[in-house]
Amino acid sequence: MSMIEPNLPSLLWFTLLWTLCCVGFLVLSGSFPLKAAIERGRASSVGLAVFNAGLMVVLAGATLAFGYLELRVTSLVVVAGLVFLFAPTPFEAWPERWRDGRAVLAALMVVQLGTLAVLYHLGGGLLDRFV
Repeated sequence: MSMIEPNLPSLLWFTLLWTLCCVGFLVLSGSFPLKAAIERGRASSVGLAVFNAGLMVVLAGATLAFGYLELRVTSLVVVAGLVFLFAPTPFEAWPERWRDGRAVLAALMVVQLGTLAVLYHLGGGLLDRFV
């Protein structure tokens, strides 16, 4: 395995983090377009959806930057593609009430903030490498 990807712990972390990004994107996609959420009577979750969308952009960018800096590009492309391909499978297995609503968006926000904290801890000086 070391011939394919010598940094196996980072590969496993990237796989977990990118899986959370992909599943989180699927959860978040149920809140858009915002006009539809307002029409369904969920206008109170619009701000939460917009905040989660901003967190998702930051999380996906930081996860991809972590993968780019820690892994071989071939490993990054293959793992990211496979996760993106199979991420809808666990999402489809969830009950309907876990896919949409204010409680799900709040839980997603907590998961995203926790994932960013883990990524910050793993990346160490991630921003220092770009500057």
